[in-house]
Amino acid sequence: MDTTQSASSSADNTYRQLIDIGIALSVERDSAKLMERILLEAKAFTNADAGTLYLNHEDQELTFQIVRNDTLNIAYGGTTGAEIKFKPVRLVTDLGTPNLNNVASYSAITGKVINVPDAYSDEDEWDFSGTKRFDDSTGYHSKSFLTVPLKNHEGLVIGVMQLINAKDAEGNVVAFHETIVPLVEALASQAAVSIDNHMLIEAQRRLLDSFIELIAAAIDAKSPYTGGHCQRVPELTKMLTRAVCDSEQEPFRDFSLDDDGWYELHIACWLHDCGKVTTPEYVVDKATKLETIYDRIHEVRMRFEVLKRDAEIAYLKGRVEGGDDAVLRAAYHAELAALDDDFAFIAECNVGGEFMAPPKIERLKKIAERTWTRTLSDRVGISHAEKTRREREPEKALPVREKLLEDRSDHVIEREAVDIISPENKWGFKLKMPERKYNLGEVYNLGIGRGTLNDEERYKINDHIMQTIIMLEGLPFPRHLRRVAEYAGGHHEKMDGSGYPRGLKRDDMSIPARVMAIADIFEALTAADRPYKPAKKLSESIKIMGFMVKDKHIDPDLFKLFLSSGVYREYAAKFLSAEQIDEVDLAQYLA
Repeated sequence: MDTTQSASSSADNTYRQLIDIGIALSVERDSAKLMERILLEAKAFTNADAGTLYLNHEDQELTFQIVRNDTLNIAYGGTTGAEIKFKPVRLVTDLGTPNLNNVASYSAITGKVINVPDAYSDEDEWDFSGTKRFDDSTGYHSKSFLTVPLKNHEGLVIGVMQLINAKDAEGNVVAFHETIVPLVEALASQAAVSIDNHMLIEAQRRLLDSFIELIAAAIDAKSPYTGGHCQRVPELTKMLTRAVCDSEQEPFRDFSLDDDGWYELHIACWLHDCGKVTTPEYVVDKATKLETIYDRIHEVRMRFEVLKRDAEIAYLKGRVEGGDDAVLRAAYHAELAALDDDFAFIAECNVGGEFMAPPKIERLKKIAERTWTRTLSDRVGISHAEKTRREREPEKALPVREKLLEDRSDHVIEREAVDIISPENKWGFKLKMPERKYNLGEVYNLGIGRGTLNDEERYKINDHIMQTIIMLEGLPFPRHLRRVAEYAGGHHEKMDGSGYPRGLKRDDMSIPARVMAIADIFEALTAADRPYKPAKKLSESIKIMGFMVKDKHIDPDLFKLFLSSGVYREYAAKFLSAEQIDEVDLAQYLA
């Protein structure tokens, strides 16, 4: 083979090597492995004994990312996980001027390649004091340096690669040959593109994570009734999912998550209640039966006050007209006592603490039939929406006798087309939708059997999971995040198909979705920051969940793992108060 052919073959090999390196860099997804590979490939390409890779941190300093030294067997950063103990190289001096004395900082600032044949001979031009201290402390001799800026596609220097002590075929330290510099620049350009892409992806991921956590924090802050729910459920979900991955028992032996799977679960956890942004705060926080934006019990109280004044006026009129004072006074006080007793009953109904048995409903309706006199128009000074509802019926001439409690037509807020989800909807929702959107009727609400929510409001509360699914399925998630909506949208489903919104059964749900259902329930039971209930102890919460297993509401295998793995206690130690953490008899649940 002649010299020309040999040179051509060598060049082809070099270009082939650069192409192979570029391909390898383009497919590497782990940033630590990527930077390690860049430096190792550059060392091998130039036959350098040592090398360092810096990243430019907001144009203020170069931070060490990877350090390798074959002679000293030093390996910092990359896949070693070892902490890099070197101080960063500042790009600006204490006087605020560019730091042009250091080779690495000069290369970062100017974007130029610096080839130093002998650091000890060029010490008048460059500041190698740090290098000398390193050599003195290790016995190493740093001689030749090739410092190459890493420029991204915009020409910005995002880092610097520094190769140290090139070696010839006999192992002697020599200067980096000028012919290798363009090739190293080409390698550095490929490296810069790969690193920049990783940095952009990481920046986008951090932004997405921050935005997601911001939404969750906003939902938690929106209402004390949700507290820190959106921030604690992700923690518990990940704890239990980790236990599933670690389990060698059936049915979890073959379940695992890769990095993408864990990130998919992370997003789903933090967004599992994002639909709550559509739930009106007064519905979420409804503490009494008549509460909307304000508690309408005050309005009802005022009507009772009017009736008491009417009773007093009737008594005084009777005296003026010469009636028997003793008879009139007795009737007056009897009426006041009856009104006080009736209002006390209405107030008790409003709190919603006890079941509204049929006798209570009958008394409520009887009290509602009392009348009072209104002399002022109820169609002035009100919103356009309320006025439109009141105009469903003609206004009565004043003064008008009205019932003490009423279910008026204007109390009904009809469901508009935008609020209707068809039974044949594309999401597969099966949650029964009430005919009306809201019903503010006074008798209707005071007659709620248990709690403070009527059917329309309970549907609106439950609607948050449908809105969550609609929102998440409407987002253009990449392929590796396609299951976010499925994970997040299943935490109100039950194993027997009686849950909502899709009526799924156990076999219809993935393990992460079933895990999140347990996490959602346990967090709600043990939460100590809800104004509507005291914090439950561990044993109480586990007991309730034990009944839910018997009723086929939560996954029995996951519940056993939740207990046997100690996840319940790990979570308790992190998030529950000391008073809540008591002993739990696990035997009865693990049998």
